[in-house]
Amino acid sequence: MSKNTKTLLGITLLLLFLSAAMLYYTSTVFLQLFLAFALAYILNPTVELLERKGVKRQYGIVIILFLTILLCAVFAVFLVVSITGEFSNIQLNLPAYAQHLYEVTPASVKAYLGVETTDKLALRLNELLQQARNTSPDLLKPLLVFIQRALTSTVSMLLAVLGYLIIPVYLFYLLYDLPQLKSFIESFIPERFRTVYAAKLAEVDTVLSGFVKGQLSVCAILAVLYSVGLYIIGIDLAIAIGTLAGVTFIIPYVGTIIGIFLSVAMALLKFNDILHPLLCVAWFGFVQLLEGAVITPKIVGDTVGLHPLVAIVALLIGGQLFGVMGMLLAVPVVAVLQVFLRSLGMYYRSSEFYREG
Repeated sequence: MSKNTKTLLGITLLLLFLSAAMLYYTSTVFLQLFLAFALAYILNPTVELLERKGVKRQYGIVIILFLTILLCAVFAVFLVVSITGEFSNIQLNLPAYAQHLYEVTPASVKAYLGVETTDKLALRLNELLQQARNTSPDLLKPLLVFIQRALTSTVSMLLAVLGYLIIPVYLFYLLYDLPQLKSFIESFIPERFRTVYAAKLAEVDTVLSGFVKGQLSVCAILAVLYSVGLYIIGIDLAIAIGTLAGVTFIIPYVGTIIGIFLSVAMALLKFNDILHPLLCVAWFGFVQLLEGAVITPKIVGDTVGLHPLVAIVALLIGGQLFGVMGMLLAVPVVAVLQVFLRSLGMYYRSSEFYREG
């Protein structure tokens, strides 16, 4: 190894160490930039499509951001209206809920909670429901006091809140400068390695885009299927539970677990039998089977190609090391690593060490 190569390697390792330290001590800002970069990666193909159609890049970005915000607003309104209607149905069913809950609650627990009669239990449930619907100011007071103290005691909290508010600004500039950023990074790649770099970058882009777009599509389909199935079964809050289970499926298998738990709890509370909880479990199992056998292969395809066991282990390790963010990133990171491991395996099999003799 030449002296120049050793120097370059040392500088690279030092920069990596400094970057890791900076990310550790500025994790909040890094998370905001990561969210903006992830959104830019998702929206960039659409912006490039408009650019090929003759729309200037900055105008295309504004159009895409406006449509994205509008779509999110429409979805939020639909969700709020649906959930509000379902809460009204729950209020109508409160006496039956109270009766079922009263029958299965031990006498000692009833005495401790002060709900010795079904009327008291129904009144208590109604109070909790009203607090959930109206977000009682009394419940918000401790949170508001905490935020006030945090804002008055440190500037970092204020900067963190401001950082999340200006994510759309980050997103605009990232989308606008993404081509220049790619060219800037490529300028540091030696000329003799640029062909390999371009090939690997295209392969990584295929894997990442396939996972991100495919997983978002799968989540949307699952949210609809879960909601429709729970609604037919007769579960209250079917749309809320189905949507939550579909959205949280962005972390594989987590959404299914959440959906089963919430739907079974609502089924037990409403029907007080074994049939409806079993129907909920059966529906989630059927949809999960459909997702693994039909939905994901048709939408995501073989671009990620991770074995389910590898995905589960990656999720557990990511969650253990970095929490929810680690679980969110575990599968795409392992999928990208698989690209380089596959190349390393091909290089090994073509080496003299492997082929001699």
